[in-house]
Amino acid sequence: MVEFYGESFTSRLILGSALYPSPEIFRQAAEASGAEIVTVSLRREGAREKTGQDFWRLVQSLDVRVLPNTAGCRTVKEAVTTAMMARELFDTPWVKLEVIANDDTLQPDLFGLVEAAATLTGEGFKVFPYTTEDLSAAEKLLAAGCEVLMPWASPIGSGQGLNNPTGLESLRAYFPKVPLVIDAGIGAPSHAAAAMEMGYDAVLLNTAVAKAEDPPKMASAFAQAIRAGREGFEAGLMPRRNMATPSTPVAGTPFFEFGDA
Repeated sequence: MVEFYGESFTSRLILGSALYPSPEIFRQAAEASGAEIVTVSLRREGAREKTGQDFWRLVQSLDVRVLPNTAGCRTVKEAVTTAMMARELFDTPWVKLEVIANDDTLQPDLFGLVEAAATLTGEGFKVFPYTTEDLSAAEKLLAAGCEVLMPWASPIGSGQGLNNPTGLESLRAYFPKVPLVIDAGIGAPSHAAAAMEMGYDAVLLNTAVAKAEDPPKMASAFAQAIRAGREGFEAGLMPRRNMATPSTPVAGTPFFEFGDA
């Protein structure tokens, strides 16, 4: 089980809802993933337009926890305003907070992120901040009232996987009791498994599933990889060594000579 803001979930896969070929394929992928939390973007839903209402009904039919997203916001004011609208529309204080600094990498604006997080937590929001592996930013976000951190693996939609595994391992070690969710850049089930083996609590996916040739099948593959990675972490992975260690010890074993007596 994984817990976010006092709510427990069996699945450690959080699924994004953008970029799918059709609403029906998204529905199939969501069901195949077993995800209990789905992110939605207020901008994409078109607020109260008919297409937005149809999509909202589809999400509601999945019986999942909705995590609205301030995707595409470039300023603190824009992110806070979008979060306020999302709380009204989706009737939840949960929000995945994005404040973007760079158009090419979609890297988080850490300064704006901390400011927006402090404002929103002060308004009663449960903030899931899209951040980096930077330790000082993590400390400031926790001080601002965040109880979950969502560091990127690599740029959104890049599929590069864990670009800075050492930094991610340090973040996990430095905040052992804080729920940490890998968000952005995961391109293959093996990437997700590697994150879970580090001790991360969950993985948020979108493009790798939505753009697959068979999204439902890929969603299922990610779900299995995340479970396997987490079980490996909980079982206790063997430490890495610089040299070989024989699985059959040499000392104390009998040697036999064959040939003429």
